[in-house]
Formats: sequence, C-alpha cells, structure tokens
Amino acid sequence: MSDLPTDTEIEALPTDAPLTGAALILREARLADDKPGVYRMIGENDEVLYVGKAKSLKKRILQYAQGRVHAQRIARMVYLTRSMIIVRTQTEGEALLLEARLIKALKPRYNVLLRDDKSFAEILVRKDHAAAQITKHRGAHAIQGEYFGPFASTQAVNRTLDTLQRAFLLRTCTDSVYASRTRPCMLHQIRRCSAPCTGEISLEDYAGLVGQAEAFLKGRSRVVIDDLTKRMMNASDDMDFEKAAHLRDRVRALNHVSMTSSIGIGEAEADVFAVVSEGGAACVQTIFFRAGQNWGDRAYFPRVPDSGEDADSAEGEILDAFLGQFYQDRPVPKLILVSHPLSEPDLMMEALSLRAGRKVEIHCPRRGEKADAVAHALNNAKAALGRRMAEQSAQSRLLKGVAEAFELAAPPNRIEVYDNSHLGGTHAVGGMVVAGPEGFMKGQYRKFTIRDLDKMTAGDDYAMMREVFRRRFLRLKNRTESATEEEGFGRPDLVLVDGGQGQLEAVLEVMRELGMEDIRIVGVAKGPDRDAGMERFFMPGRAPFMMEPKSPVLYYLQRLRDEAHRYAIGANRQKRDAAIIKNPLDEIEGIGPRKKRALLAAFGSGREVGRARIEDLRKVEGISEALAQRIYAFFHGAI
Repeated sequence: MSDLPTDTEIEALPTDAPLTGAALILREARLADDKPGVYRMIGENDEVLYVGKAKSLKKRILQYAQGRVHAQRIARMVYLTRSMIIVRTQTEGEALLLEARLIKALKPRYNVLLRDDKSFAEILVRKDHAAAQITKHRGAHAIQGEYFGPFASTQAVNRTLDTLQRAFLLRTCTDSVYASRTRPCMLHQIRRCSAPCTGEISLEDYAGLVGQAEAFLKGRSRVVIDDLTKRMMNASDDMDFEKAAHLRDRVRALNHVSMTSSIGIGEAEADVFAVVSEGGAACVQTIFFRAGQNWGDRAYFPRVPDSGEDADSAEGEILDAFLGQFYQDRPVPKLILVSHPLSEPDLMMEALSLRAGRKVEIHCPRRGEKADAVAHALNNAKAALGRRMAEQSAQSRLLKGVAEAFELAAPPNRIEVYDNSHLGGTHAVGGMVVAGPEGFMKGQYRKFTIRDLDKMTAGDDYAMMREVFRRRFLRLKNRTESATEEEGFGRPDLVLVDGGQGQLEAVLEVMRELGMEDIRIVGVAKGPDRDAGMERFFMPGRAPFMMEPKSPVLYYLQRLRDEAHRYAIGANRQKRDAAIIKNPLDEIEGIGPRKKRALLAAFGSGREVGRARIEDLRKVEGISEALAQRIYAFFHGAI
C-alpha cells in the first residue's frame, strides 16, 4: 500500500492557512503535475534552501511530507521551508540541466555545490591573420580560430605550447609585434619560430605547419610523427644532415609530449572523475584526456551538506550534483569515466548529450586501462583530501588563536581586511579581502573606487576609509543576510583595518552611525620602519598591544594584511593603466565602437586622428560632415 496521501486528503487541506514545513509541502503537492520539472524550497527572507529535479513533480514533492525516510539534513530543510517554486519542463533531461543551472546561480544551503568555478585554459590557433598565431586563452570563444582544451592547469598549457613551438615553429607574438619586425627575432635563432613575419618561410608553407599542429592537437599525433620521420630519413639519404637533425628534434619533441602521460585510456577524448568523502568534506579529482594525451588533472572540493547516508550513496550523490554543475559552461567530451555509479546514469547521459548536441557516454569501469585511470584519479583524490583536511586543521588552530587574541566568542568564519591605495591622491581605491576556515575567499574580494575625492583632501586616508566602510556596511544593513552572502557581502565576524588609532576611530565613527558597533574592528599598524613582527594592534576599550614576534597567529595576520595591501595596490595600478591607455575618441559624442574602429583602422591611433584634416576624416566610412567637424573641434578647439 502506498504511503502517499490520497487526492481527497490533499483537497481537504485549507488553501489560505499560513502553513510551513511538511504541511506546506503537502499543500503545494496539490498544485504540482505528474510531469518532469524543478522545484525550489524557500526559507525565511526568501533564502533558497534547496533546488531539486524530478521525473514526477507530484510524487517527488509528496515524498518530502512523509517525514520517515529522509536524512537529518533533509528533515531540517523541510522544517525550515516557508514556500516553494515549481517549474515544469518538457523532459527530465531538461529538468536536470535547469536544476544544475539554478544550483550554480542560487547556491542553496542544502545542495552539493561546486565552489571553484574558474574557467579552464585552452590553446587557441588564431585564424584572423594570414600567419596564424598560437596562444593561451581563457574565456569566451570570441576570436576566430580553433580552440583546443580544456587544460587542467596553466602549467599543462605552457608545457604543451612549448612543445608545439619546438615541433611546429609557430609564432606566439602579437599582431603588432609581427607587423613591426624587420628581421627575425631570437625565437627564430633558437628554432622556436619559422619567422613568417620577415618572409623566412612562405605563408603557404607556414599554413602547412599550422595544419600539422592542428592535426596533432586533434589526436592524429601518430600520423604527424610518421610523416616527419619519413621526411627526416629522406633528408638523411640526401646527405642534408642539417635538415635531418632539425626534423629529428621536432620528432623528439612530439614523442616527448605523447609519452608524458603515465596512464592512458585508449580514447582520444574523455574526462575522468573520482570522488572521496570523509568527515563532512569531499574531493573530486578530474583528469582530462584530449587528442589521446593526458592534458592535466585538478582537484575540486565541493561544499557537501552532512547527509548521514552510507559512503557509496553519498559519493554517488556528490558526483551526480558535481557533473551537472561542472558542464554548465564547459565543453562535454564523448566519454566520461566515474569512480562511483551515478544514481541515474541514463538521465545524466541524456542531459549531457542534450547539452553537447551529440551522444555522450558515462561509464564506471571495473577492469582494464580505463579502470586504471579511475584508480589513479581516486588515489590522487584521497591524497588531496588528506592534505586539505590537514591544512584546515592548521587553519582552525590559527583562527582559534585569532579569537583569543581579539577576544571573540568563537573562531571567526569570515574575516574582512581593508586597505586603501592611491598615487598622490589620484586613482584612489579601497580593497577588501576575505578569509575564513578554508583560507582566502578570492571570489568575495571587492574593490571600491573612491567617489568623493573632490570633497576630501588629496591622500586623506581617514576620509577614504570612512567612504569605503559606509558603502560596504550600509549595503549589509539594507539587505537580508542571505542576499548579502550570495553577493559576497556576508556579515563579518572580524574586521581588520590597515592603520593605527586614527584609521580605527574613522571606521568606528561610521559603524556607530550605522548602528553596527557589535562587529569587532581591529586596527593593524606597521611597526617602526615598517618592520614585520613589530605590528601594533588597536581595539576600542583596550590599550594598543603587540604579539610575540614568532607567534603563528601574528604570521597569519601579516599574511592577511599583506594580501589586502597587494590587492589594493593592484586595483590602483589597474586604474592608472586604464587611464594611460584611454583613447580620446571615447570622449567624443557620437562615436561608438564601430566608428571608433573605423577611425583607428584609417589613421592607426587616436593621436593620428587628432592630426587629420576634416576632409580626411570625412573619407572614413560612417563619418558624416558634422561628425568630422566635431572630431576636429575636439582636438583643435572651435572651428
């Protein structure tokens, strides 16, 4: 007999009662269809607690109201639920993709969450120039050319680029450097580039080298190596030993990169995922195989709610959630190998095939070279998780020491550190770095461009700090805690300010205005001659004090301060560099990106545009008589 309530029992529930928890979920089930879709559990202050998908929304939502088969975390989630949002989809595969997209965007508390979301590096063979450039690339595929990847690390990309340079002699210089060369550069002298810039190789022959490189990156390495080997033997037979030696070096380079991987899978394109979990923490180790080669590995540490389930099912659940989020904005390979069976492998294959536009297979191998690759990844995952847990244990001891030093009730989960940077009062910027139990939280760093420079004395650090704190903590005050955490502006347990008593008083003045005096603020002043280890700490209601020079807690606080200093200086340097390269054409009304490109193509630079006559400006496509006069007047004054 089914444990689900009957339709009559559901209909009997009142529709206007302020229900919560299981009762609310039971009522919401009345509105759900027996169709695929995605549901969201919403808590207080509109916090998204959980995002899930279902083949049958009605049956899946009703299961939450039973209260007998759920893990403790799910029971807690049900209790906190205040409303639900339900969205139907055409298929269960579409539901899985939507679920992953919403988890990534909303970061619900009770979902497994992929936290490291950086884009992978790729190799780009640019095709927007007569002599194709080979370079490292991150981000959107906005440049015309062939993209190869992903590579798990910058080191893997650099290693492969180095090999490609030695084997195929492709240029890595920018177009501007290419255009300015009058004789071959040093890379040609050391046989790393064929120098198409000065005609040392014809564009037709250079295109042949590009084609060989692309064939190698697409997995046809044996064909390329065999061809070069044949040419080497022919050169040797013809007594052209210099050419033969050059070809021999290229063959060695290609054989080296083909043999660098200690494991293989017999597939040209595949990703390997292995997961281990222990003590509420988890590690997912990835290995990328492209062109039949190992293109590097990388460890991820997703946020995992305590499930209370057995290890295998918990690890399979982690892989389920991880794969859906991982491939949201990354290319999907033809084959995916996993260390633990997925709960619904067919559904995941359907969703990823829909995402890739072609068939995708997922296997959990038990024997053979594919199983060896998974076992290799699993061993790496165990080692990475062990290192992570050891680091977190040390971090936990440091945070406990910080709490004792600054009289906090508990070790801080969020520390914010502030510093300002400017050059003679110009391009002033404030920097906020964030740290916690897992180290620096770089995704939550923030920059504050100082806006009220005209209202303050140049270089007034106190005024700058007041503006930064007013803007940052007014945002915290005006928004709910859940919303601020999503935006990287959660409530800090400890705030460190670079500076002494003066900076501390300026900050405390702002906090009193905002009624947020309960947040612990500490000023960190550098010692005499800025000596590390001689820092003085300032707290309200306490005399300035110092720590033991060799204290691990002091070293940790120095790292926090130095990171804030580095970040603020970097932000200031970016603003200065942007100001230096700013084009005067940006300030002329009526010139958008298209007309700006046309003017720069015609004259080469903004300076040359300023020297042009009106009749010359008028000849540029899209530049009318009136606009030509306006441009001329901008550079020369009224006509």
